[in-house]
Amino acid sequence: MYYSKGNYESLARPEKPQGVERKSAYLIGSGLASLAAAAFLVRDGQMDGKRVHILEKDSLAGGACDGYEYDNTGFVIRGGREVDNRYECLWDLFHSIPSLETEGASVLDEFYWLNKHDPNSSLTRATVNCGEDAHTDGKFALSTKGMQEIMALFFTPDEALYNKRISQVFSDEVLNSNFWLYWRTMFAFENWHSALEMKLYIKRFIHHIGGMPDFTAVRFTKLNQYESMILPLVKYLEAHDVQFHYGTKVENIIFDTKTDKKAATRIDIIRDGLEDHIDLTENDLVFITNGGCVENSSIGNQNTPAPFNYEIKKGGGWDLWRKIAAQDPSFGHPDKFCCDAEQSNWMSATVTTLDDRIPPYIQKICKRDPFSGKVVTGGIVTAKDSNWLLSWTFNRQPHFRNQPKDQLVGWIYALFTDKPGNFVKKAMRDCTGKEICMEWLYHMGVPESQIEELAEHSANTVPCMMPYITAFFMPREAGDRPDVIPAGSVNFAFLGQFAETTRDTIFTIEYSLRTSMESVYTLLDIDRGVPEVWGSTYDVRDLLNAASKMSDGKKITQMELDPKQKAVLGEVLKKISGTDIEKLLREYQLI
Repeated sequence: MYYSKGNYESLARPEKPQGVERKSAYLIGSGLASLAAAAFLVRDGQMDGKRVHILEKDSLAGGACDGYEYDNTGFVIRGGREVDNRYECLWDLFHSIPSLETEGASVLDEFYWLNKHDPNSSLTRATVNCGEDAHTDGKFALSTKGMQEIMALFFTPDEALYNKRISQVFSDEVLNSNFWLYWRTMFAFENWHSALEMKLYIKRFIHHIGGMPDFTAVRFTKLNQYESMILPLVKYLEAHDVQFHYGTKVENIIFDTKTDKKAATRIDIIRDGLEDHIDLTENDLVFITNGGCVENSSIGNQNTPAPFNYEIKKGGGWDLWRKIAAQDPSFGHPDKFCCDAEQSNWMSATVTTLDDRIPPYIQKICKRDPFSGKVVTGGIVTAKDSNWLLSWTFNRQPHFRNQPKDQLVGWIYALFTDKPGNFVKKAMRDCTGKEICMEWLYHMGVPESQIEELAEHSANTVPCMMPYITAFFMPREAGDRPDVIPAGSVNFAFLGQFAETTRDTIFTIEYSLRTSMESVYTLLDIDRGVPEVWGSTYDVRDLLNAASKMSDGKKITQMELDPKQKAVLGEVLKKISGTDIEKLLREYQLI
């Protein structure tokens, strides 16, 4: 496997890998990483779909990328995905997946046209005082010291950040700024999360820093992520005869690691309630999604809280990884991530409006008609003074294909599930859907006398607790996640958010796609380049633009510098006078 950039590699169709007709593949789980790996096996590996087996314990594919209407409960979306136009592996695949909405178009075509005609942006990023605009006004509000802390992190070697927390590298100069408000609510970072992941995120998305305050940096699908991305991918795989084995729980995978080669030799399963196993040869490829960010998640309903199920359950993704990791040190350390659910949980809630009484409050804040079919909030709106640090969003409506035209489906989430609310004096984790809706309506500016009645009769709200949703942000070091292809592996790979690959960042659908592509291309020796991570972190133009945006337009000479720094800056500006460097600095409004 090798990396490439440019369309010479990306447009090439690879030759059929040698011996692929004798190989089979088993994919553990049916999340996006597994589905993508199956698609790469079929499209680029040219493997017969009948020899590709997806083993899924539930009755539906998609993993964390969900979007369902549950009987007697309502619409549920556990999370949402902000999509980057520079997700190279994602778009490499989805330009081949036919759209289910637009005849003759791919998923990429549909997505591209949609976001060209209806570009994303937010008109209100944050509120205070029950729905008043917080007037963050696109400003990061970073002091010179705060910007220096961010720059220092950017240049710190990964090794120096192993097992460190964000609070160890940032002071209140950063943590009390608008920058941190935008960042932690957009990406779900907590102060105690990994400083290394923080650094990797800054480097990965440096080209989008200027679009963070108003979400012009991101794009969204037409419908929920399940119907817009997962379902077309499943239909593509089914059309190529890929075998889906629902109701099949993988209990363990047995490896032979006694020689210089490592091989998966058996998959232990429970199928239809009965114990069984699949014997493997080196021609049987195994793709393992280890761990799971939505493992142990639970939903409540309008009148019942979602239980906080933090104990690792037998037969789940964490339990499986523990069994695998016990067989070889190179298979990672799952307990580094799933050891403390208090530091990795947050909650979401799906709210469906049932009549015309709540939508005007949404429209007042987002400044758009939510029934227009176009961008509504353009991303999350954060209640800046919320004890829960509550955020909410309504994407383009309808959000579900079968959603009634007079209803809106939106999403609420909060980072602090153990704090009492401002209106509902209870921790979010103890609240029913109705109570979560009441807290949201309070921050929307609904008169207090009307809040309970509207929450009960004008909305249906479904809470969801996810104990391990940010487990991958826990402080870590090299080796805690297994390599996509561990050294010596002949027939297995690790996929998804808890596998290790270079330069890309977790908690993105691109990371799932990248690990899938790398694993398939390596195990089948496919002669086609895996697209490099977008190189903005090495592009001086993107770096200068980010510096300008983060300083809120301040010139270098306007920054708070000590006399020695000012003297050095003066000498530098003299030396670059009349050069292309001066032109670049002027172009990006730094001087």
